[in-house]
Amino acid sequence: MGVASGTAGYAGGGPERRFSSGTSWEPAVGYSRAVAAGDFAYVSGCTSVDGAEFVHPGDAYAQTAQAISNAAAGLAGLGASLSDVVQTRIYVTDISRWREYGRAHGEAFGDIRPATTMVQVAALIEPEMLVEVEVVAYRPGIGRIPC
Repeated sequence: MGVASGTAGYAGGGPERRFSSGTSWEPAVGYSRAVAAGDFAYVSGCTSVDGAEFVHPGDAYAQTAQAISNAAAGLAGLGASLSDVVQTRIYVTDISRWREYGRAHGEAFGDIRPATTMVQVAALIEPEMLVEVEVVAYRPGIGRIPC
């Protein structure tokens, strides 16, 4: 379960809201699962974890679907959804499996069709992780701190 909070000021000059998924990684590394600023929500890279447990070893499709589900939870914590997503970035450790990653992405975003980049990286934080997904969503006023 996550926690939303608000603080004053971001680079655009207005309020911002943050959402934490409650994992131990966020305070240890110094990041938020999601941040809303202005009309945009930014979700940090999501991987195939359920709580703090890695899931779906070796399955590129299932790992991507789990990562997108985790990103959706970050958006929901700020009052947005996958239908608000305008951009995704997919970091993969084996680009030859692009169809597997792409199938999961297409199932989640087929009608939304955000701008998307898929790039191969040397490694992710855990050797078993095959994919990490970031999303950016647009929802007017999402960065406003509720009264």
